Amino acid sequence: MNPPEQAIAKLESASKRYGAVLALDQVSLDLRRGEVFAVLGPNGAGKTTAISLLLGLLLPDAGSAQVFGESPQSVAARRRIGAMLQTSGVPDTLTVAELIGLFRSYYPRPRSVADTVALAGVTDLLARRYGKLSGGQQRRAQFALAICGNPEILFLDEPTTGLDVEGRATLWKTIRQLVGEGCAVVLTTHYLEEAEALADRVSVLTHGRIVASGSVQQIRARVAQRRIRCISGLAADAILRWPEVRSVSRDGERIEIVTDAAETVVRQLLFEDSGLSELEVQRAGLAEAFVEITREAA
Repeated sequence: MNPPEQAIAKLESASKRYGAVLALDQVSLDLRRGEVFAVLGPNGAGKTTAISLLLGLLLPDAGSAQVFGESPQSVAARRRIGAMLQTSGVPDTLTVAELIGLFRSYYPRPRSVADTVALAGVTDLLARRYGKLSGGQQRRAQFALAICGNPEILFLDEPTTGLDVEGRATLWKTIRQLVGEGCAVVLTTHYLEEAEALADRVSVLTHGRIVASGSVQQIRARVAQRRIRCISGLAADAILRWPEVRSVSRDGERIEIVTDAAETVVRQLLFEDSGLSELEVQRAGLAEAFVEITREAA
């Protein structure tokens, strides 16, 4: 058995308070090379605070934050990190090409301009001034600036907010490529399908505390909820009256049932409808698991 890979960034029992508000309460997490680590939680859960501690933008009131075995505030650590946050102080008057050139100069071994432009999909934006871009275009430019230094750790805080379908697809593809090259990615997102598609590991924060951690499959397995799909002639409102059923929806001849007792409901379906076909049972997705976990924590 291979020993577990050493963490390249971590929080250890880190706490952070803003006045009377305890934003982060003894949170411990670690990041490894070549993985996407998603930090999920409702608004105000502490996600951005945790990211800010790892970036050295804030100092913990208790516990510690380390990146490459150093303080996140050290210049040596910062030169190995890229970040795309929800707010940026990017000069409005510079073009995207000028910004990429400026940001590349901050790093000892930056990615080439051509690679940066191709990976971020910003060829059409290079000659345009940042302040004249739409919100989605600015997010694309910010992603280019986050990756142009060839970082070993990439922090992405709600990266696809404001992006269209094509922009989101480009970002997802590039994230997978960077991870394949050994980059570690820390992702916060409200789009749970994004975390389910990209993340290797997940931590769920609520009220400043981690309430669940593990792979996407492990998080999903914590919830008993199942989704049953089939072709049936049974009336949806009749199925909804079964005590084990949470919800029922019909699309033509297909029915979808959400339940915590899949085996019982399947037996009832087979008993009630001899013509039942195309029966499929799926575990709850990450979105359902997230809702259930955060509801229990509350």
